[in-house]
Amino acid sequence: MNDLSKHLSSGTLTSLDGERILAHTPWTAHPVFKGVSMKHLIRANDTAGRLSAHMVSLEPGAVLDSHVHESQYELHEVLHGKGCFHLEDKEVVYEPGSMGIIPMGTNHKVVAGETGLVILAKFFPALL
Repeated sequence: MNDLSKHLSSGTLTSLDGERILAHTPWTAHPVFKGVSMKHLIRANDTAGRLSAHMVSLEPGAVLDSHVHESQYELHEVLHGKGCFHLEDKEVVYEPGSMGIIPMGTNHKVVAGETGLVILAKFFPALL
């Protein structure tokens, strides 16, 4: 991970309920996709279900295979690494500074390159 993803992973979340140290939030293996782990920064209970934010880390060559979120818009912000983003029939390079917006009900996939990939994924309304 680069400095930005390290800082975000170990920073703080401030809300009306107080501050949470994000370093205390664990990384968890994705339940379906091998080589993919997630750190749930903001959950539905933090926002009355309106949004959630998750760091998603893909090991080199890992694939977040084709899937759809029927009820959420999703916004990707690439923090670190390089890879490929597939949105329906579009395919683009993902690298720091790249963003992707996925409308609800839209098939999408992410493939990490040789150095892996770290994405900040935000869901509207919340995923978890």
